[in-house]
Amino acid sequence: MHLLLPIFLCSLLISYDTLAQNSPNRFTISGYVREMGSQEALIGVNVYLPGTSTGTTTNTYGFYSISLPEQDSIRLAYSFVGYESVIRTVSLRRNSNLDMLLTPGRALSEVEVKASRTEEKVSESPQMSRIDVPVAQIKKIPAFLGEKDVLKVLQLMPGVQKGSEGQTGIYVRGGGPDQNLIILDEATVYNANHLFGFFSVFNGDALKSVELTKGGFPARYGGRLSSVIELNMKDGNREKLHGEGGIGLIASRLTLEGPFTKNKRGSFLLSGRRTYLDVIAAPIIASESNGRTKAGYYFYDFNAKANYDFGPKNKVYLSGYFGRDRFYAQENEAGSDVGIGWGNATGTLRWNHLFNQKLFSNLSLIYSNYDFSISSDDRSSDTLTTSLRYSSGIRDLSAKLDFDYYLTPQHSLRFGTQAVFHRFTPSAIVVQNSFINEFRRDVDAINAVEAGVYAEDTWRPNERWRVNGGLRVSLFTQGSARYVRPEPRLSASYQLRPSLSAKASYATMNQYVHLLSNTGIGLPTDLWVPTTDRIAPQQSRQVAVGIAKDFSDNFALGKGYALTVEGYYKTMQNIINYKEGASFLLIDDPTSAERVRWEDNVTAGKGWSYGAEVLFQRKTGRLSGWLGYTLSWTQWQFPDLNQGKPFFPRYDRRHDISVVGIYELSKRVTLSGTWVYGTGNALTVPVANYRAYQHAPGLQTIYGSNGVPSLIAPLFDYGQTASDYSQQKNSFRAEAYHRFDVAIQFHKQKKHHERTWEISLYNAYNRRNPFFYQLQSVSQGQNQPSRTALFRYSVFPVVPSISYNFKF
Repeated sequence: MHLLLPIFLCSLLISYDTLAQNSPNRFTISGYVREMGSQEALIGVNVYLPGTSTGTTTNTYGFYSISLPEQDSIRLAYSFVGYESVIRTVSLRRNSNLDMLLTPGRALSEVEVKASRTEEKVSESPQMSRIDVPVAQIKKIPAFLGEKDVLKVLQLMPGVQKGSEGQTGIYVRGGGPDQNLIILDEATVYNANHLFGFFSVFNGDALKSVELTKGGFPARYGGRLSSVIELNMKDGNREKLHGEGGIGLIASRLTLEGPFTKNKRGSFLLSGRRTYLDVIAAPIIASESNGRTKAGYYFYDFNAKANYDFGPKNKVYLSGYFGRDRFYAQENEAGSDVGIGWGNATGTLRWNHLFNQKLFSNLSLIYSNYDFSISSDDRSSDTLTTSLRYSSGIRDLSAKLDFDYYLTPQHSLRFGTQAVFHRFTPSAIVVQNSFINEFRRDVDAINAVEAGVYAEDTWRPNERWRVNGGLRVSLFTQGSARYVRPEPRLSASYQLRPSLSAKASYATMNQYVHLLSNTGIGLPTDLWVPTTDRIAPQQSRQVAVGIAKDFSDNFALGKGYALTVEGYYKTMQNIINYKEGASFLLIDDPTSAERVRWEDNVTAGKGWSYGAEVLFQRKTGRLSGWLGYTLSWTQWQFPDLNQGKPFFPRYDRRHDISVVGIYELSKRVTLSGTWVYGTGNALTVPVANYRAYQHAPGLQTIYGSNGVPSLIAPLFDYGQTASDYSQQKNSFRAEAYHRFDVAIQFHKQKKHHERTWEISLYNAYNRRNPFFYQLQSVSQGQNQPSRTALFRYSVFPVVPSISYNFKF
């Protein structure tokens, strides 16, 4: 059913287009726009008639199409941020193919300044609440321990709240980490974190584009409430072998790309990264334990992509990502061995087909898998006393069919369908010890189907209006549960005067997968679970309004500046959380007499978020960067939490400020710095500690006079410290967070390669930002009762780093 509708529409459009092609009054120019020197397809290039509002943009694969009335000749302009603009004079007496190569602009050259003048202006786009960050700009921003991180750069944008100190958590407009759809070459990445959240899994050297959408969602996106983070990998250099890499304090990386055929119709990309924290830590651990203990941690990730051009109508792409984290601790003598591991694997096979100059299609087959496991073995001498195995995961198999139809310069249609086959394995546990020969509990794998069909149109009715409207209908089935939900979308802009427009948007989103988290941080121990007959889909409705202003060439600060101001209001229904005291461990308690469904441990509620965001940005030029400010309020309400009263979630922040600056001092020296400020997190902290009488798990054997055991009784303990949480949930505000990072890069062009040394300081003025709080007893001297005080703990003082990067 979902596949039939797009195929039917496609058949109608082919028939319509056949008639339109025979019209003597209108002809079509189409083609691909690529980068000079690498043949890399460029996404979002503006193709337009200078001096008019008539134009289009290239899609994800660099394809464009524009149909115009018959003329002797027209001037067609191609512009893209960071590239030299090109203008071609074209005869419009027949349909024609026109591929274009754009030359990357030098950082300080005049051509780049010209390019920034003609790039698509924010005031002319109907889309709002969307931010794209050039990968080249990401690589110049100071980074923690020198590791350039896409997600940490997105944290610097308005509307995006940061997680804990140094972590990559993304909280968009009041939503949690599970409400962000993160897609890499169309494959969903469920856990995008390395090192328990301190680094993301994305290697910037392998990426071509990064785009964040936080509202006004086009109909082609679905499945999450708060944002879409779309990342596209490079296709690979078709002209020659090219490489780049870097050596840092904790990790090194290498990327190779080039043609794999003599006719240069195919190319490949291979990119790998690995940390060597385990190698650095090994001597320290060995010396402290006299060689009795081996422990370490490492992560790696690997990106691969290949593509082949079969001609003007057919192209094939195959890409994949593989990454894993591993922590281990092993004792050679009696003791315990512990291992924790998690990782992602994705694969995407895509076929582009051009039916004619106006109708472009893409068929994708997608694989995505995330798994997590814990192992623990306790030994007494050489005898195994306790063994624990725990695992969970989610696997997706997807098929996706999308069409781009360039009807006229006033109408650009997109429609398609997708089906996803989910397989959830919420948890499986195996326990073996001297009292239980073997205990095994598997929560049955849960299979579910999620599907959707959509259609959207970007409409330009006149010189002032730009509209993107569409409808998505989503379907989810799991067991006896079946949900069908319509999701209307609308974004519009109205040109108030040249370079100034007013915008508004509305979007309904549904989410059929949930993340069970005790911490709200997005750790690998969190569980992905589906919507069921007892747990309804999450749903959000968001309205946003704003203005967008592009500043002209005579602006006091220079060219290429843009300002956007947005206000939004979002409601969220059926969001879920653990009940008080529940966790994923209780789902598989070996002492329980009955199997407990995970739905028994959660409660469903609602939330709402509203605020205003300001972004003043410049993407190119000698001085680039942005200033962002967010004013927001977020509240949640659950019947089984906080006595049913509303409360602020952990990452509600009233004020959030980010300042990012990049200055090209010369062709050889680049300076950059960031400063961030945020209202403290909302936390629940204990108001008092006391000693409690508790049952201690274990057994006590009592022997009779003859030495024969006569009684087995439980042990009890008086001395366990318990905490009193008598305040309202999250009623304590942590101290404000602020930090300044700075970096300097030294570039040098050698004969056969370019090298860059980077020196950076994270938290340059050594701010002791709060990481967590804890109540502790403090002695007040002899014969004086101790007092209880709340202590703040920090993790990162000033952290210097140095790295070496190269290109050839």
